[in-house]
Amino acid sequence: MKRSLLLLLAYISVSQVVVAQEQSCPVIPMPNQATFAQDHFLLQDNTPIIANDPALQGTAHSLQKLLLRYTGVRTAIQDKSEQPAIIFQLEKVSNPEGYHLQMSKKAVVISAGNETGLFYGAVSFLQLARKFPGKLIPCWNIKDAPLYKWRGFMLDESRQFFGKEEVKKILDEMAFYKLNRFHWHLTDQPGWRIEIKQYPRLALVGGIGNYHDSIAPAQYYTQQDVAEIVAYAAALHIAVIPEIDMPGHATAANRAYPQFSGGGSAKHPEFTFNPGKEETYQYLSNILKEVDVLFPSQMIHIGGDEVSFGNEKWKTDPAVQDLMKRQKLNSLLDVEHYFLKRMADTVIKLNNSILGWDEVTASSLPPGKTIVFWWRHEKKDELKNALEKGYKVVLCPRLPFYFDFVQDSSATVGRRWPGNLFNELKSVYDFSLNSLPDNVNRNSPLIEGIQANLWTETIASRERMYYLTFPRLIALAEAAWTQTDKKDFVQFEKRLKTALPLLKARGIYYFENPKLTPEPVK
Repeated sequence: MKRSLLLLLAYISVSQVVVAQEQSCPVIPMPNQATFAQDHFLLQDNTPIIANDPALQGTAHSLQKLLLRYTGVRTAIQDKSEQPAIIFQLEKVSNPEGYHLQMSKKAVVISAGNETGLFYGAVSFLQLARKFPGKLIPCWNIKDAPLYKWRGFMLDESRQFFGKEEVKKILDEMAFYKLNRFHWHLTDQPGWRIEIKQYPRLALVGGIGNYHDSIAPAQYYTQQDVAEIVAYAAALHIAVIPEIDMPGHATAANRAYPQFSGGGSAKHPEFTFNPGKEETYQYLSNILKEVDVLFPSQMIHIGGDEVSFGNEKWKTDPAVQDLMKRQKLNSLLDVEHYFLKRMADTVIKLNNSILGWDEVTASSLPPGKTIVFWWRHEKKDELKNALEKGYKVVLCPRLPFYFDFVQDSSATVGRRWPGNLFNELKSVYDFSLNSLPDNVNRNSPLIEGIQANLWTETIASRERMYYLTFPRLIALAEAAWTQTDKKDFVQFEKRLKTALPLLKARGIYYFENPKLTPEPVK
């Protein structure tokens, strides 16, 4: 007994030294208010989790599962307890995603206005519990809320298919760092990756091939797979947003149903849907109806980008030329805008918001129903115009948020911007509203948040997918959550060092430095 007491006191002393050395809360993203409480909470098997309100049961069960996964501790959900416990409770907070975490040796109290806030409080406690595996956890009092509503990550699975388990693993990491939007790029030139029951050839034929192998066997998600992934994400408080790209990037779909093709170019064959055929709109509307049922986020991304890469056949297509005469359209750009407005009407009738890349700013889509994704960092006026027209905007500029761009000068494979520019960890972390062009209202309430995009032209393996994503995704999470004046890259790097072993334990191959983590070239 005496020996156990001495060991306990020694552990407390060491924990206090560790906290003192860090001089900051070890949670990622860095909370906006956090003070060390000079106390410790003992987390052990059968520690009670108290959630008296039925509305709190889901979060209580989530924390129970996460604690078992990350710490090995088996907690017990109870109505009440006399022993030290983890307690969930509802209280009014100004930010719907905000939370309070109050810790002492007697209790861990997590309070918020709803289950989402409670989940984020639980995740902060989970990170503290994981960091101190002896289960005697230094106590912190945290008052926290996110900087942005939209904290997103996009995965391109048209060019390279990864499958259900890898997507779930990404969702796990997103939730662990409080990211809340998963943008799923499911259709493009190389492959169509979602089952549409009315048009089975989309998956069976359009799903054949990928960016690196045009005859690879068909790979796609069944509707049951999609429902499973969407439910998995919902339990982690992540909304899943599907992207069905149109009118360009339609090559895979046109392989399956060539009667709806609007042609393409030598470099981008069969690139577009045909905007001149009324049957095209019915076809795409039917597809979107099935997509709508699968995704409860009430948001559908319709692409709208790079149409000029493959619309030259429109100049001679009889149906398109007839459309131009009937609708008095003067250019192919007018045709593109007409198409997007028609499809936007369909999305709105399905009670969804329309999401699109920044090219859609020129299409006169309804501002109250449209979210624009500003990706072309060199097109500064596109962001300015979108905000001035009243569009909500998600910031995802290629520099620094395209994760297919390399993250180190030693990389041998991957994209760079002219001038040998690339997206290192620090540039992702340092991004803020102050990074925006001078001609933009940086305080606009229309700025929804930020997102990183992983395009997969240079990826042919799960190892490279993870290598390009991590740890930049963790830097993105802090840039999206933490107030700019609270950010400190040097401190972040210290906290990140304790997060990297967890990635390794989860089977995630990440970039650290070229000597320790060699670049997977495929």
